[in-house]
Amino acid sequence: MRSKGKIAKWNDDKGFGFIAPFDGGQQVFIHVKAFGNRDRRPEVGDVVTYALAKDKQGRTRATEATFPGEKLAAKPARKKGNGKVSAALAWIFFAVVGTSMFVTDLSPMILVAYLVLSLLTFIAYAFDKWAALHDRWRTQESTLHLLALVGGWPGALIAQQVLRHKSQKESFRVVFWATVLINCAVFAWIHTEPGRAQLQQVLGPLLSG
Repeated sequence: MRSKGKIAKWNDDKGFGFIAPFDGGQQVFIHVKAFGNRDRRPEVGDVVTYALAKDKQGRTRATEATFPGEKLAAKPARKKGNGKVSAALAWIFFAVVGTSMFVTDLSPMILVAYLVLSLLTFIAYAFDKWAALHDRWRTQESTLHLLALVGGWPGALIAQQVLRHKSQKESFRVVFWATVLINCAVFAWIHTEPGRAQLQQVLGPLLSG
């Protein structure tokens, strides 16, 4: 059953507020994530229609909120298997990097860097997932994209599968896969003569030091 009310309080910096139900009673907590329309920011006085749910602490909160004239968006069906394929791609890439160490003279530091960055990225996803569940400050998407770009994308793929986080938002996915392609292109480039020379200039002082 859906209810209707008016936004009585709203903190746009923190992304939450309270609804005064038209049928009376206590004000209802609402987070910006409850709105399907992310292009419009709620304001005090806005009329909204919403459903009621309980969080993990048993507190009542509004979900599936819509503004007047909007239809409740149907939840997209999760495509089975896609997440497992993406996670498998991460392990395949680790295997490719490891194989390159033996087939070519690729520095082991490259594999170490990918492993460390992937671990850091997985931790960043886990923290963002925790923050989303507890209405805390979130990790910026630009930070997650940067970690993926510099080499943490395998860890991001594993996190998206294991944590079920950042695996559905289309705009995020488009940018994420762009970072994967760019990073893979750079990895392929370091197997060329110019790329290998540039890599030696970067790693040379580190290895000698």
